[in-house]
Amino acid sequence: MLSAVLSGFMPCMRIKHLPPLFRVIMKKITVLGSTGSIGQNTLEVVRRHPDQFQIHGLTARGNVELLLAQIKEFRPHYVSVFDPELREAVQKHAGHCQVLSGPEGLVELASQPVDLVLNAVVGAVGLQPLLAAIKAGNHVAAANKEPLVMAGRYIMEEAGKQGVRILPVDSEHSAIFQCLEGSNHADVRCVHLTASGGPFYRYSPEEMRHISPAQAMSHPTWDMGAKISVDSATLMNKGLEIIEAMWLFGLELEQIRVVIHPQSIVHSLVEFVDGSFLAQLGRADMKLPIAYALNYPSRLTLSDERMDLATIGTLTFDKPDCKTFPCLALAQEAAQEGGTAPAILNAANEEAVAAFCNAKIPFLAIAEVVERTLSESNFSSAYDLDAVMEADRDARLRAQAHIASTSESTPLC
Repeated sequence: MLSAVLSGFMPCMRIKHLPPLFRVIMKKITVLGSTGSIGQNTLEVVRRHPDQFQIHGLTARGNVELLLAQIKEFRPHYVSVFDPELREAVQKHAGHCQVLSGPEGLVELASQPVDLVLNAVVGAVGLQPLLAAIKAGNHVAAANKEPLVMAGRYIMEEAGKQGVRILPVDSEHSAIFQCLEGSNHADVRCVHLTASGGPFYRYSPEEMRHISPAQAMSHPTWDMGAKISVDSATLMNKGLEIIEAMWLFGLELEQIRVVIHPQSIVHSLVEFVDGSFLAQLGRADMKLPIAYALNYPSRLTLSDERMDLATIGTLTFDKPDCKTFPCLALAQEAAQEGGTAPAILNAANEEAVAAFCNAKIPFLAIAEVVERTLSESNFSSAYDLDAVMEADRDARLRAQAHIASTSESTPLC
């Protein structure tokens, strides 16, 4: 599995009409989810290095105004909007771009040959375009963890068959990837995923009862989208990252630990069999892991801003509280079960988080919906894609039923 992450690739050559000494090599990139937080940060990296990257395609769910601004600036050949009803409006102002739409538009754009597809689509909807990119032989920068949670074995096997690299964009997995460079896999004792603890670190159970969506979406150190922010607040995000790390780096569940690190300076650590640790440190800025994935194995100059360790002073670490944050324990249980259990976990969580964000259920009900869905579901050890998708569909129906019953019985503040 690790070989799928570490295998090399050569960028496509884009030869401009310049003298031979001035010919440049540019990487052609497609950004899935270009109007979200990760997508915007990716385009900021490209903006700072226009001589190294060419944008081939962009996709968005519904932020047409921002998408049109990105089209005007980066002049992609293709764009795709998730809502087919928005296609005509985008095409009217897209000029030279060909506009695609719907889930099939995502898949078609992901399968077009480029040097790198950056998958920043949120949720399970990112699975099919990720597979399309891999099967087309495109290398992938993965910011969307849900597909690896749902179907990690299948994805890594396909990547291995195609000789495709999957480069991690999550700050934690990028940190592990960087710490593992030049190391033997057999020398790794375990990895330590750091978590900020979210906005409710050290909250009492009583305080947790009255959390609003706005509070849950206000992360203390990272600027993220709504779904990821809520997952961080419940610690489900860390649970999903455990499963993602298992597949990306070929690790057993017992080799992955979670540690609370409120300063968000150490992005993760690798512990080796001789007792030594390697850690990757940096500012809480997603442009850093994005830039590393875009230009791997070389690094890009991003800014003159430097981290002052003396000013930071103290770095602290703590154990996670799985009683107050049960989503982490639920994710670990699903990882231990294997098979379709992680897909069920992910589906139930997506439905519960969406319901909480729409003020249909209270914050603590997110974990309750996930737990009830897992307890009622039949896990399959089969690991073909059809089994994964069937488990996903069934879990969503079960979760929606639990959400409906919770909405009826629980008054919201």
